[in-house]
Amino acid sequence: MKVTQSALLNASQTEEAKKLGSALARLRIARGVKQDQAALRAGVSRNTAYRLEKGDPGIAMGQILRYLDAIVPGKTLLELLSETDPALAALGAKERRRRARDLSGRELDEIDF
Repeated sequence: MKVTQSALLNASQTEEAKKLGSALARLRIARGVKQDQAALRAGVSRNTAYRLEKGDPGIAMGQILRYLDAIVPGKTLLELLSETDPALAALGAKERRRRARDLSGRELDEIDF
């Protein structure tokens, strides 16, 4: 009988796997690397890259490390999880919303307390 890894994990472990996948995806996007390029460099299929970034717990640790090295050579898993990469800071600043226009007098009055 085939048992999937996700069936063996508790809720917090599943959430941790998703956080790891999300961190890989954000780093890849921040570095401007396309998913298929990262997969090719890591020697994994595009489907495996997709599963990695979704946090599939059935992915082998070696594939995770190769994928990380394909995105940013020399980066460790600990550095990925600490989110110290400067590209992530730039991505965060880009994602923050900025006002497209000034507030009107009425809007200023509404928030004045």
